[in-house]
Amino acid sequence: MSLTPRLRHRSFLAALAVGLTALPLMVVAQSSNNDTSLPGITTQPDKGSRPADSRQSDDAAQPDDTTVPSGAPTHDDSVMTRPLNAEAGSFKSEKIQPGAEPKADDGIKPSQGVGVFDRMGAKLPDLPPEKPFKGKVDDAYGAFQRGYYLTAFQKALPRAQLGDPAAQTLLAELMSQGLGVKRDTKDAAFWYGKAAEGGDATSMFKYALLLMEGRDVPRDQKKADEWMKKAADAGQASAEFNWAQSLTADNPGIKGLQMALPYYERSAEQGIADAQYAVSQLYLNLPDLPAEKKAQAREWLSRAANAGYDTAQLDMGIWLINGIGGKQDLENGFNWMKVAAYRGNVVAQNKLAHLYINALGTKQDPVAAATWYVISRRAGLKDPELEDFYEGIEDFQQKAAIDAANKFRRAQ
Repeated sequence: MSLTPRLRHRSFLAALAVGLTALPLMVVAQSSNNDTSLPGITTQPDKGSRPADSRQSDDAAQPDDTTVPSGAPTHDDSVMTRPLNAEAGSFKSEKIQPGAEPKADDGIKPSQGVGVFDRMGAKLPDLPPEKPFKGKVDDAYGAFQRGYYLTAFQKALPRAQLGDPAAQTLLAELMSQGLGVKRDTKDAAFWYGKAAEGGDATSMFKYALLLMEGRDVPRDQKKADEWMKKAADAGQASAEFNWAQSLTADNPGIKGLQMALPYYERSAEQGIADAQYAVSQLYLNLPDLPAEKKAQAREWLSRAANAGYDTAQLDMGIWLINGIGGKQDLENGFNWMKVAAYRGNVVAQNKLAHLYINALGTKQDPVAAATWYVISRRAGLKDPELEDFYEGIEDFQQKAAIDAANKFRRAQ
């Protein structure tokens, strides 16, 4: 039994960018006049000073209410749709009374089987019997999971002193966080080292981080890499991602990305969102990959986006709008862009303004477009095209946009 460590790693975007610069960029062109590809996809925020809002001051009147999405979309991309009644801004729904027969011309087919109303109140089948646990019960970890940290410490200490790697890891975790005992990072580092030597993958990963940072142990990058690789080869998810990062950084270009891909894949399978995002990018861009892997690029991006990774949410919006990695879906693309924008992704905020201007996946809304432009401009992302748009709208629209942007800023 092992603890789940907090993910720490080198900057993913910087490391992956080193390798992807050697690959050709995918450009999705539209042949018609209704070009739906997003302008400036690779734009990054300008770190310069924020330009002053032109005719309207940031200290304008109080903002109007703005609609904030209740949460990230679910894993199924198809569940995100814009309101059917666009003018009213609400979802159209038809209430069907239980037992009512559909009309001949209403397009509703008669139900085949037991409906939900028939199931309500019905006795559900018994659950299958629970399989008896035949493994060894770990009292120390059981106490830890219930929040009895001092008890966990007392039960783990004798076992740790006898060389039990799992108990040593638990002891290190309690000491490093000060759970049930006084916080002591030096002693925690000692026990992480002992547990790593005993073969505990979590401690291998934690000890590698300590060696990498030189925290409570002498800094030693060579030993850190050795322990990180051992942890990755032992199946520790965060270590797999970190070791892939190291391979990417130390071997620039396609070769490093190919070496790192198996580790990214194993980490992604275990739910590390950063790794899921990496897999999506590599599946899309690496040459000579099987067709079935390339076809899974958007699926991996969707997993990372649903896990709350805002860069993946931004890319999900771009991919759906431009038809990258699958069919074009303007409405879902707009919804993902909106989720990323509300989570604070500045590029998504900029792109959302373009979507409102061009009515891509949503109805045209100059005030909403100006609002997101003001928000992204305040964060330092300059956009001459949006600035021209902002200068061209009415004064009352500028004021409404600044009011809404002020409210968004206070809500953060």
